[in-house]
Amino acid sequence: MKILYYDCFSGISGDMNLGAMIDLGVDKEYLINELSKLNLDSEYEIRIRRENKKGIDGTKVDVILKNKYNHSHDHLNEEAKHHYAHKHDHFHDHHDHTHSHAHRNLKDIEDIIYSSSLNENVKKLSIDMFRKIAQAEAKVHGKSLYEVHFHEVGAVDSIVDIVGAAICIDYLKVDKIMASHVQVGGGFVKCAHGLIPVPAPATVEILKGIPIKSGIVPFETTTPTGAAILAVNVDEFTDEMNFTIEKIGYGIGNRDLKIPNVLRVYIARENEEKKTEPNSHIKQYILETNIDDMNPEIYSYIEEKLFDKGALDVFKTPIIMKKGRIAVKLSVLVREKDIKAIQEVIFKETTSIGIRKYEVEKIMLERDFSKISTIYGEVTVKNSYYKGEKIKSKPEYEDCRRLAEENNVPIGEIYREVYKRIEGVSNDK
Repeated sequence: MKILYYDCFSGISGDMNLGAMIDLGVDKEYLINELSKLNLDSEYEIRIRRENKKGIDGTKVDVILKNKYNHSHDHLNEEAKHHYAHKHDHFHDHHDHTHSHAHRNLKDIEDIIYSSSLNENVKKLSIDMFRKIAQAEAKVHGKSLYEVHFHEVGAVDSIVDIVGAAICIDYLKVDKIMASHVQVGGGFVKCAHGLIPVPAPATVEILKGIPIKSGIVPFETTTPTGAAILAVNVDEFTDEMNFTIEKIGYGIGNRDLKIPNVLRVYIARENEEKKTEPNSHIKQYILETNIDDMNPEIYSYIEEKLFDKGALDVFKTPIIMKKGRIAVKLSVLVREKDIKAIQEVIFKETTSIGIRKYEVEKIMLERDFSKISTIYGEVTVKNSYYKGEKIKSKPEYEDCRRLAEENNVPIGEIYREVYKRIEGVSNDK
């Protein structure tokens, strides 16, 4: 099992995460090209360089906003401007309507992401992270979700940090994401509202239910964006690292602290002995309901809502109910933490008045990913193993679709090329 592990001994922020992901092996050109699909290139630029903190060499990523200092922030002192410029990720409700520039709320950001040509997994992860932050900010400020506005100065680099995180996670194609207990720092931090305690209220809200550590330095070490990256994507939080490390990456932070201000990440393989432990499987559930009185046009809309709320899979089965009624059995595969949200969608959006729920256990082949070069470009291939022997290889659809469009050839031609290469590699062995 391929694992991505976040070692948050000095916390995590959006830009530290991007640096760590590139340092770990995410192709920086791929990341930049994917981010350009948001059509926001005129508003920012990305600078990537090597930097050193306390003797640790790593990758530093800065999201530089174009025209970021306008009259709307003249009231902030230099330290507060530094706070905005280096993206300590604070979203806040904006009450001063005297400023002439536009502000983006969650709906605006969702529209930017949904209208892009990013793949569906990246879109879903990005929206989930943005909503996690917006929900926290809405609760802190006593506002509804879509009433919370974000300073344009903060929104652009937040979009880059969050969508960039989703692109990197999608690129790495790991089986499980883990993290250490999260260091949040201490003291107070300046924002547009004045001095606020560390961890910031939104950060605390996002980290509910996640083990944290505090006070190692009198500064903010974990930002709302960093917290959301962990809260949405991490399957397990533990300081016990029962795995074999294969790659290490360091993302460099902005501050000079008494400890190295870096985010350390690993690509690791689960140790063989752990596979025999009874807890190694993650519990999942099937929620299902029979529907015989709903307009079938609505199913695609409901399916999107279900995936948006955390569904792992949604499928529909034609069935015949009592009195010969033709119907559909709607089945949704979910994690335990998402059950309530999924039930709410089913009850509010469908004609169902009852849901069945039962626990299921997956038995999955071991998997890894490799890259295959074809005459049309590079394609990611998922390999599956049984008792240590590779028995299946399958090209990733999104890569094949992209190459078909870029080269103006039928997608079947891309698949044929990939399978020819796969067979060639197998024969060589």
